[in-house]
Amino acid sequence: MSLIRLRQVSKRYGRKHVLRDVFYRLAPGDRTGLLGRNGSGKTTVLRLILGREEPSGGEIEMAADLRIGYFSQFSELVGEASVESVLREVFEPIRRIEADLADIARALAEGAAGEGRNGLLKRYEALTAEMEHRDGWTYEHRIDTALSRLGFSHRHRTMPIDHLSGGWRNRAALARILLEAPDVLLLDEPTNFLDFDGLAWLESWLTRFGGAALVVSHDRHFLDRTVNRVVEIQNHRFHEYDCGFVEFVRRKRGRTRQLEREFRHEEELLAFEAEAIQDRREAARNPSRALARRLANIRKQQAPREVDTIVTGIYRRMRTADDLCEVTQLSKRYGGQTLFDGLDFTLHRGERLVVVGPNGCGKTTLLRVLRNEVAPDAGRVHWKLANAYADYNAVLDGLDTKATVTRKVNFEGLAHRAPRKQVHRFLELLQFSEMDLQQEIGTLSGGQRARVALALSLLSGAPVVILDEPTNHLDVTATQVMERALVNFPGAVVVVSHDRFFIDKVATRLLVFEGGGRASTVNANWTLWQAGRGAGATP
Repeated sequence: MSLIRLRQVSKRYGRKHVLRDVFYRLAPGDRTGLLGRNGSGKTTVLRLILGREEPSGGEIEMAADLRIGYFSQFSELVGEASVESVLREVFEPIRRIEADLADIARALAEGAAGEGRNGLLKRYEALTAEMEHRDGWTYEHRIDTALSRLGFSHRHRTMPIDHLSGGWRNRAALARILLEAPDVLLLDEPTNFLDFDGLAWLESWLTRFGGAALVVSHDRHFLDRTVNRVVEIQNHRFHEYDCGFVEFVRRKRGRTRQLEREFRHEEELLAFEAEAIQDRREAARNPSRALARRLANIRKQQAPREVDTIVTGIYRRMRTADDLCEVTQLSKRYGGQTLFDGLDFTLHRGERLVVVGPNGCGKTTLLRVLRNEVAPDAGRVHWKLANAYADYNAVLDGLDTKATVTRKVNFEGLAHRAPRKQVHRFLELLQFSEMDLQQEIGTLSGGQRARVALALSLLSGAPVVILDEPTNHLDVTATQVMERALVNFPGAVVVVSHDRFFIDKVATRLLVFEGGGRASTVNANWTLWQAGRGAGATP
């Protein structure tokens, strides 16, 4: 049985083809991860299924009375109603039954007699059975659980939707869709803006979900935990893998070798991915052995792969000091909450410090204090060098939309001094074609702009790069290139991230926000930290 079927579906915009002759079926129990580069057509596929766009050719068939829930990375919730009110609307039929039961109970308490009483009792019994069938007695608990696990405080629950930030609206929309429990879930980047607790809850919820799901996500750990099929869009067509994400990486390596001339760097990136998967499994099984292997740096004996050669070729001209930043007794309160208190750490050349913790604990505020955008309540941040850092998010927000990609990248920072061919090889790694390089930045998609900002930050020549959730805007391949660039970066990196796979591949040290103003540093990546805590979280 198919819930959704695409038969020879094509989609083009003018003369530009996005999809060609696509065949695909979604069956009950399928949880499909839809992968592809930025601009490959992933969101277009979801919009075609929803009927918001029409295919240029082919047919899309739906099962009768199919209920579809759609989560967009750009929230569609609006209005003055509170989050709790919006979620209660999902259970309106149950609430009507609840109200009827209350009315009947009142009538019985007021002394209804005779046939009227018998009728009320029969009605009460029928409505009670209906509540049991709908699992209606627990709907308030389900709302509370969803909001709690997605990080909603009492203040956020009672705020009007229109007064929430984009991230909180996204979480409210996700909560509503999950509580609706439709036959099919279409999820477009559902992990953006979620902290670790929210991610773990969503993963657990999806594994129990009885319907089917089509998930667009760049979060490899999330995909590994939730999907049982992978569909990759390449060259406008679907390539299906009847397996989870880890097995997809293995199978694609073989397929990529056959396409080496067209995708000459992808095999290397997938090799890094396969190595990271093996490292995570070993770290989860035996953290002390994994740490010893990591410290021994066995892979230095291998000849460098071309991806690393391109990256290190750019950085060969970069020199920086050993000591880059010192944070002393840093404290900050906000809205009566202590975000961090007495925080101390130093940042040295070669370190990649990843800041982790639940939403609202102060991670982004810390970055703002480091960038001197917000003053601390106590303590100091001492940058040892002038022009001490490049801020990826500020670069992204300040891009000159009239400049072409090649002009913007080639005339700033390290790129200005490096051979043009070398810079273009680096940009090619980030999936910029010669045609892309000549485009004005204002004509690019959001993902392409993110890659421009990433290139500018990595090639800035600043000794420290600061990034706040950089994987939110990047596809898997661009994220892999960023990981290799950050691993080879000769300066230091400070990054806030909830992407556990990214953290495992990049981090040399974690700054863990524990709540209540407490934070501590750990010489580990995500999996080693979890294994050390006895969580055993990574399969």
